[in-house]
Amino acid sequence: MKLFHISDLHIGRLLHRYNLGSCQQEVFDEIIRLAVEAQPDVMMIAGDIFDKPVPSGEAYTIFDTFLNDLTDALPQMTVLIIAGNHDSAERLQYASTFLQKHHIYISVLPPADPQEHLKKVTLEDEFGEVDFYLLPFTKPSHVRKLFEDGRVITWSEAVAEVLRRENIDYTRRNVILSHQFYASEGCSPETCDSEQTSIAVGGIDQVDVELLSGFEYAALGHLHGSQKVGYSHVRYSGTPLKYSVSEEHQKKSVVQVVLGPKGCPADITLLPLSASRDVRTVRGTLEEVLQTALERSVLDSSAAGQKEQDYVSIVLTDDDDGLLTDAKERLEERYEHILEIRVDNRRTRARFEDNSAVQEEWTMSQAFARFFEDMNHRPMTEQENGVMEQIWKEMEGLS
Repeated sequence: MKLFHISDLHIGRLLHRYNLGSCQQEVFDEIIRLAVEAQPDVMMIAGDIFDKPVPSGEAYTIFDTFLNDLTDALPQMTVLIIAGNHDSAERLQYASTFLQKHHIYISVLPPADPQEHLKKVTLEDEFGEVDFYLLPFTKPSHVRKLFEDGRVITWSEAVAEVLRRENIDYTRRNVILSHQFYASEGCSPETCDSEQTSIAVGGIDQVDVELLSGFEYAALGHLHGSQKVGYSHVRYSGTPLKYSVSEEHQKKSVVQVVLGPKGCPADITLLPLSASRDVRTVRGTLEEVLQTALERSVLDSSAAGQKEQDYVSIVLTDDDDGLLTDAKERLEERYEHILEIRVDNRRTRARFEDNSAVQEEWTMSQAFARFFEDMNHRPMTEQENGVMEQIWKEMEGLS
């Protein structure tokens, strides 16, 4: 059985102020082209279909077009979709009963009470049946009713209990779709700036990857870089497009998985995706950065005389600030999609070093007071200071 695995489409996302709708449509067309060539039996989409819980009309249209074109091109292919943390369960579930008649299965919430279970789809190939378990984004609060009243549970315990209740027969071939932050012992997966707001501080949302070790393949969503976690058959597909400058060196792809008979490792291949507009950093003096755009235009005859079309983060290194007076205007004459313009020279580095030196001298209470003021836009009251001082003393006594 041949599977395609993608995730984190984030339809409707902006890259700084730029609408990525046309770029997303292009990459979805490329995914369909790859699917037509490879003829997969199943397309797995592991969450974060939309970038916001309330998607725009344009975002709905883009996803609707993608599903229609995909099913028109491969009418016998099964499509499995789970909700991610960016998705609205109610909105993503809309028309799910109708879609199921067209081999499109959607799961938006984990079991919330003892009578509910994960959505399971069973398909068959020449080696027998394969059970697909659809596990949408799961918080401990989603499944608290499955535990004893008042018990505090971790994210890992929440997922473990949901899977335990399914009584999965591991003598069969099983595949799971899941949208969580999985990590193996002593090794966390690589993350980037574009997903930091989705990951809890301190890693409290981590889920033990050992829970997925018994599956033939685990199709993960949540992280934007394509990577395995702990096992070769437990993978994040990553996003189909670059959604931040921190992703500029990532290679985007579709994960193709071929399942053989029980006991044989899955054959996993990454099928590269390309975008008409790349996301990259251009660094140098103002004149060097302007010259870079000119040289790229000369190398690409179809772009001769046109502005550079990539999404660029520009870092200027001129030491003479006077040379940067009209930098923005001059850069906009050569670059169509400027994400940011930063200056990295002796003056800015000296300022950073001064700030670092000051921060190194802060006590724990001073650092927290500064953090509190930054977050709340006011200093702590005397009462709040007193509470924190007591906490610091208790911590010192434990050390």
